[in-house]
Amino acid sequence: MRAVKRIPDTPKGLLAPDKAGKTEFERATAFFKTWKPKPPTPKGTKKTKTAKEAFAFKVYKSEDVKTLLERMFHGKCAYCESFYSDTAPVDIEHYRPKGAIDGDDTHPGYWWLAMDWNNLLPSCIDCNRKRKQTTPVPSDKLLALVEGERTKSNSRVMNTGKKDTFPVAGPRATDYTKAEQLTGEKALLLDPCRDNPDDHLDFLTDPDHLISLVLPRAETGAAVDPALLPAAGAEVNAAAIVADATARKLSVRGAVSIQVYGLNRLALVQSRTRLLRRLEFLADIVVELHDIAEQVRGSGNAPVAKRIEQLADRVAAEIRSAAEPQEPHSAVAATWLRRFEDRLKA
Repeated sequence: MRAVKRIPDTPKGLLAPDKAGKTEFERATAFFKTWKPKPPTPKGTKKTKTAKEAFAFKVYKSEDVKTLLERMFHGKCAYCESFYSDTAPVDIEHYRPKGAIDGDDTHPGYWWLAMDWNNLLPSCIDCNRKRKQTTPVPSDKLLALVEGERTKSNSRVMNTGKKDTFPVAGPRATDYTKAEQLTGEKALLLDPCRDNPDDHLDFLTDPDHLISLVLPRAETGAAVDPALLPAAGAEVNAAAIVADATARKLSVRGAVSIQVYGLNRLALVQSRTRLLRRLEFLADIVVELHDIAEQVRGSGNAPVAKRIEQLADRVAAEIRSAAEPQEPHSAVAATWLRRFEDRLKA
């Protein structure tokens, strides 16, 4: 995840009126004025509709919304930085869920933000939908897992993905007329358009252990360590993650976001690890080319030495390009690049 500046212009599709001249916000306001929590559904009876099933939210799916989000995020998931077009159509994700809150049947969801441009993000289906995901755990066998050998001893199956999950540390907003309630919630999930993920997330980029895990950043500024992975079970338990991160002086919002979005699911770890290995390979080539250039120059062949150095510069430019915003997993590439430059200075 990397910080992204939101394009300020609201897509026109979000404000478009229906045949009766009403915007979706106006229709939702009228609908939810009379909304009341449904009583628990007795076993054996038909389940009542949730708020989002009873009210048809549509305008967030407008083509101009998709186009603008794709431009902002370069066709990547806002959370994991994967190209969603490689696997499935984009999910237009509501940062604050529009029609339900996981674990709170008394709340209708943030219906008044369903058509709010600032609440919309592009997401891959694995970050947005709850699915069972194989997730690595730190162990001596972690490398084998990343390389494709799935064993019970070095992985767990977790039910990750955001869906209607939105844990908060403060009182949950309920009044759409009071914007200050949203600030008072103290949201525990990161939004790349509101937050700087670098303040809360870090990456394992150790060249001796090339396994790309996302870790909550330590408040003390300590080096990243696989042991800093947030505690988790088969189901995401925000309260337990908060307590664990607080006790270990880790970023609480980073820890919760890693687990809810599933940022360490196996496929992601494998993809980021392949990127790190490629960067290390290219870096070795750059160093080797510069050594050869020095030897050639020492033998008196300056023109050839210059050509070799130019080739090294081209490879170095390829390395730097991996950290550009339009590239997949650019945040981990940027982290690796900073640490590689520090290694060269040491």
